[in-house]
Amino acid sequence: MKKYWILAAAVLSLSILTACGSSQGQGSQQTSSSSTRPSSSQKASSSLASKAPAQSSPQTSESKAAPASRPADNSAILAKLVELTDAHSPGENKDYYWENGPAKLSGFEGMKAGDSKFEGDSQGRSTTARAVLTYELFKSSKGSRQGEPLAPPSWPSHNPKVAISYSLTGKTYHGYLYNRSHSIADSLLGAGSYKSAYNFTTGTRPQNVGADQNGGMRAAEERAESYWKSHPDSTETISYMTTPLYQGDEKLPRGSVVDMKSSDGELDCEIVVINDVEGMGIDYASGVSSDAGQTTTPPKEEASPAPATTAPATETAPAPTSQDRTVYVASKGNSKVYWYSTADMPASTNQANVVSMTESEALAQGKRHSYSE
Repeated sequence: MKKYWILAAAVLSLSILTACGSSQGQGSQQTSSSSTRPSSSQKASSSLASKAPAQSSPQTSESKAAPASRPADNSAILAKLVELTDAHSPGENKDYYWENGPAKLSGFEGMKAGDSKFEGDSQGRSTTARAVLTYELFKSSKGSRQGEPLAPPSWPSHNPKVAISYSLTGKTYHGYLYNRSHSIADSLLGAGSYKSAYNFTTGTRPQNVGADQNGGMRAAEERAESYWKSHPDSTETISYMTTPLYQGDEKLPRGSVVDMKSSDGELDCEIVVINDVEGMGIDYASGVSSDAGQTTTPPKEEASPAPATTAPATETAPAPTSQDRTVYVASKGNSKVYWYSTADMPASTNQANVVSMTESEALAQGKRHSYSE
């Protein structure tokens, strides 16, 4: 009898361990943009991409309006985003994002280390972007941008200059309302992040960097960057997925859901990013803004046309500038980029070493306007 009970206990313990192990690394149902046709034809993934890079070259692919088998339900997240954006709110932490538990990944079947995939829906809107990130991609993108930002689908015909007062920092941003916002950042995917306009959405300035340069989409990106910094030369991978969420037929997303999980399970989170401006209304169907934040004489800016329904845009037209305006250059004028406002410079900038000059002088020295402003 004693042997019988010992054997039964052993079988029970083995069953518990097996159940715990099977719950690790599982993705949930496929995520898709609300109110659009689902954008992936692949079933929900039950495992992450392999750690070791494959011998073949990384692949970048696009798909449009592909049917999905089991789209995940983001209705609760979208409802909260609509509530916040209708109230012109930066969210509870006032930094334009919130954490939403562990990652819910899907659609990574057949993807290997270094691969990326960008999707659009039947209305030509950017939907889910996926990539299997590696340390080598992170390392190669350090120091400089690896490409030129593309105009996302439905990029507004007018991008006004605004003043945004942040309740979190007490500071005021002066600059363009909208950014060409990466779904998967240059700092994580490098040159591959510029292969498709479906990797970009029209995001407000705080959607892109938050109120303190570390919020919004940057909050999610910094999680992945911190993982690589603590795992130098690692052969692990990060499955990274961003899904913009739209209300009905609106052209601009109310926000985005960013899911990421490392192959060792150490990094595992979902972050929801809010696409609005505190104290300023936005028409998400057209991109037109209202309220006191807009200046009375916004600079002219021409946007690239939205991508055709058959293919994403591949170019963006630069905004005309007045070359006599004052610009600011870091590192005692030696930096290769210039800024229109010192308030937009990275927090690490030594303001004592910032010099001013006209934009025409900066251009003559081979400098360019910062992509981050």
